[in-house]
Amino acid sequence: MGRRVLVTGLATFWGGRVAQHLERDPSVDVIVGLDRHEPTVELERTEYVRSDENYSILARIVKATKVDTIVHTFLMMDSSGVKSRTIHEINVIGTMNLFAAASAAGSTVRDVVVKSSTLVYGAGARDPNMFREENVRTSPPRTAVERSLLEVEGYVRDFAEDNPHVTVSLLRFSNVLGPDIRTPLSKALSLPLVPRILGFDPRFQFVHEDDVIRAILFVLDRQLPGIYNVAADGLLPWTEVAAICGKRTLPLPPFGFTGFTSTPLSRVGIELTPEVMDVLRYGRGVDNRRLKEAGFNYGYTSAGTVEAFVEAMRLRSTIGQPATYRYERDVEDFFRHSPAVVREPAE
Repeated sequence: MGRRVLVTGLATFWGGRVAQHLERDPSVDVIVGLDRHEPTVELERTEYVRSDENYSILARIVKATKVDTIVHTFLMMDSSGVKSRTIHEINVIGTMNLFAAASAAGSTVRDVVVKSSTLVYGAGARDPNMFREENVRTSPPRTAVERSLLEVEGYVRDFAEDNPHVTVSLLRFSNVLGPDIRTPLSKALSLPLVPRILGFDPRFQFVHEDDVIRAILFVLDRQLPGIYNVAADGLLPWTEVAAICGKRTLPLPPFGFTGFTSTPLSRVGIELTPEVMDVLRYGRGVDNRRLKEAGFNYGYTSAGTVEAFVEAMRLRSTIGQPATYRYERDVEDFFRHSPAVVREPAE
């Protein structure tokens, strides 16, 4: 029997792409995806199950499908326009329900991969040049996203200790850029004038969206337990990042600047959250050696990631946005289950 995988956050950027890659793996027999919303990418053999935001149905799904692997991509990292309560429900309560299902009597789960973020380290004036996986942040968390991610990681550690028969992998991803992903930083770098904090020029470390997927599949394939920073080699000053993008910068007041309702940024739909403002002041670097020593090779450096992002922006301005995929359950059910569809024999 091949692997049976449950992917949380199927409608998110990461969940959908992880499922697409798993579909190409002949050693994976079953893929089940949970989300509040319908998938946003085309999937051929992933079974979509609608769930609420805290995954209250998850225990029933795990029991019914006998999955042996869970890939937890459904953690909110961007608090733009989201209430603290919603962040807590999705990140904390959702993760609690996930581990409750994975540790229930008779559970078949043997591998869990959790996609976290280097946001857990924070960003401050007293930070080390490079955070290692065992380092803790130098100041208490002050945002709902940071607090929730720290709680999530606490549940991850407790679950791993209580269930030594399960391989638990926690991946902390740095600032992601790529052709398709949209984040507050990628939106800021797409502006005619890139915002920066007056008097600060922090160093940034990035990871390409393709390397994010590759890292998740890498630890999953090798069943690597533990915590891993996932960030490309090299750190770049923010002004250099803007220069690579061919942009000038827009200086913003350094402190006491909590809202953007009176700034041009809000008029173009850009919200720089407190955690983004912190990294725009102080930057953040993380040590990526642990995952590389396990055998992982990055496809892009930090500079290469920015350059690939710029090339994608240029291409998009030339050919426009690709057509978006729309999930239609009746159509999906027909192609997957109808006896009228002639299916090619497996090779």
